[in-house]
Amino acid sequence: MTRSGQEYLEALRDGREVWLDGERVKDVSAHPAFRATAASFAGLFDLAHESPHTSELMSGGVHRAYAVPRSYEDLVARRRAYKVWAEASYGFLGRTPDYMASGAAGFAAAPEVFDSGAFKGGENALAYHRRLAEGGLYGAFTITDPACEGLRVVEERDGGILVRGAKTIGTGAVFADEILVGTIEPLAPEAVDRAVTFSVRVDTPGLKLVSRTSYEGNARSVFDQPLSSRYDENDALLVCEDVFVPWERVLTYRDVAATGAIWWETPAYLNFVHQSATRFWTKLEFLTGLAILLVRSNGTDTLPAVTQAIGRLLGMVAQAKAFVLGAEASWEPVAGGRGGVRPGQDISFAQRIMAGELYPRAVADIKLLAGGAIVQTPASARDLLHPELGPVIGKYLRTPGHPAEDRLKLLKLAWDALGSEFAGRHEQYERFYQGAPHVYLTMQTWAGAADDCEALARTCLDGYDLGTKK
Repeated sequence: MTRSGQEYLEALRDGREVWLDGERVKDVSAHPAFRATAASFAGLFDLAHESPHTSELMSGGVHRAYAVPRSYEDLVARRRAYKVWAEASYGFLGRTPDYMASGAAGFAAAPEVFDSGAFKGGENALAYHRRLAEGGLYGAFTITDPACEGLRVVEERDGGILVRGAKTIGTGAVFADEILVGTIEPLAPEAVDRAVTFSVRVDTPGLKLVSRTSYEGNARSVFDQPLSSRYDENDALLVCEDVFVPWERVLTYRDVAATGAIWWETPAYLNFVHQSATRFWTKLEFLTGLAILLVRSNGTDTLPAVTQAIGRLLGMVAQAKAFVLGAEASWEPVAGGRGGVRPGQDISFAQRIMAGELYPRAVADIKLLAGGAIVQTPASARDLLHPELGPVIGKYLRTPGHPAEDRLKLLKLAWDALGSEFAGRHEQYERFYQGAPHVYLTMQTWAGAADDCEALARTCLDGYDLGTKK
C-alpha cells in the first residue's frame, strides 16, 4: 500500500458524480454524509502505510491481500492482515479495500479463464491486478442486476465499448477508486450483450452513483451513534449513461460462460469468502464483548441463564473462527499448482450458510441480554451536558459502579449495533452477504462432498443383509 490516508482522501476529490437526497455531492471527503467514513477508510491506509501493523499488512511493497498465496503459510499471513483491518472497524466495514484486492489476486492466479471464447481478457485481468496493487487502490464492485434494465453493451468502437444500464448494491463504491462491473448471476446463453466485465474509474464521464440513506449523515454525534457515524460504508446504485470503456479495461466480452467462470474457476470468490469470514469472526467477537459489558453493567452477569447465554455467544465466536482456520487448513492447489493455493471450497461455501444463519441469532440473543434499557436513553449527549438536566440524568440512569455517562455510552453503542436503522441494514446485509440462501444452499450440494457422504452410508448398508448374524 504505497499511499497514505491523506493521499487517499485527496484522490476522492476527482469530480465523481455521487447523488444523495436529490442533490449532487461535490466532495465525498468533506460531505457530512460521507466524511467520517471516508476518514475511517483513510485510517486503514495509514495502518498499512506506516504503523506498528505495517509488517503484518504489507509484503513486497503491497498489501498482502494482493499477493497470490503460494502456501498454507501465505494464507495464514493474509488472514492476519485481514484481521488487523477488520478490528479497526469492529467488523462493520464489510467491503474494505482488501476485499476486492483478494478478488483481483484470484484473477491473477488463473488468468487463462479470461481467455475463453473470442475475446482474450487474461492480460487485461493481470493488468487490473497490477494497477490496483501497485497504486494501493480501493477497488469496489457492482455485480448484481436490478429487476429490469440491467447493464449491457450498446455499441462497439475501435478504442472500446459503450455501456448503458445499471447495477445495484455498490457497497463502498462511493469511496472507491475503481469499480469492477460484472455479473455473478447465471446468464441465459442469448444474453451476450450483458455478458461483460470491466473496471472503470469512479470519475468516468456518464457514470453516476445514487446513494441510499446515509446513516452517518443522520447521526447526531459519535457519542450517540458511535458506529453509524463512522463506519457507514454505504450502498449505491450504479448508473451508466453511455459510458465509454477502453478495451484494455475490459475483462470479459460477449461471453456468457467466461463472465460467470471468472468468479468460480479462479480463486476470486473463495478469496472473497476468506476475507469476509475473517471480518465476520471479528464482528462476532465485538458483539460478544458488547454483550459481556452489558450484563456486567446490568449486574446480571452471575445469573446462571445469563452465564449460559454468554457461553452460547462465545461458542458462536469459536464457530466463526473455526471456519476460517478450517478453510485455510483444507487449502487446495489452483490450476494444477501454477496459480498457487486457495482456501478449501467446501468449508468456504459452508461458511456462507453459517454466517447468514448465525448473525440474526447472535443479535437476538444479545438484545435479550440487554433488556429494555437500550430503548430508554436520552435523545442526545446534549442532555447530559445540560446544566439542569445533566445532574437529573446522572442521578436516575446510573447503576452501581457505573456512572450515568458510562452506562449511557454503553447503551447507545449497543443500540447502534443492535437496534438502529444502521443495525437493521447490517442484519439484512449479513443474511445476504454471500448471496441468496436458495443459491448458496444449492451450490453446497455440489461442493460439500455429497458423494463421499453417500459412499460412507452405502458402505454400512452393503456390510450386512437379511442373513447376517449378530
